[in-house]
Amino acid sequence: MKIVYSDAKTGKSAQVELKPEASVYLLNKRVSEVVDGSPFGLTGYKLKITGGSDDSGFPISPNVHGSMKTRVIRTRKSGKLGRITVVGNVITANTAQVNMVITEYGSKGVEEIFPEKGKTEEKKE
Repeated sequence: MKIVYSDAKTGKSAQVELKPEASVYLLNKRVSEVVDGSPFGLTGYKLKITGGSDDSGFPISPNVHGSMKTRVIRTRKSGKLGRITVVGNVITANTAQVNMVITEYGSKGVEEIFPEKGKTEEKKE
């Protein structure tokens, strides 16, 4: 299972592959619950679950209760109604990715959590 956590203040996000013992902590949690970040290496942080997707790629819908896949009616941009497949708002073993946002900050700085990847400046002359 992967978690993608983001900082609303800076707009940065990072992705972490969870170990099986850490992913057990998220099982049976619901979208919009606030969890402690300690099992994920974010000591002192509080994270709010905002969504995710299952192993088939279907998005988690906060409006569908439970953990089953279902087809719901959505309005398209053209105004027509259409059905899409979504997964319920409970995180299960079939969940592949969980999206989270930081609500409370810990002692570790945000710069350490969101390292800059591959940004090397080359001078053009």
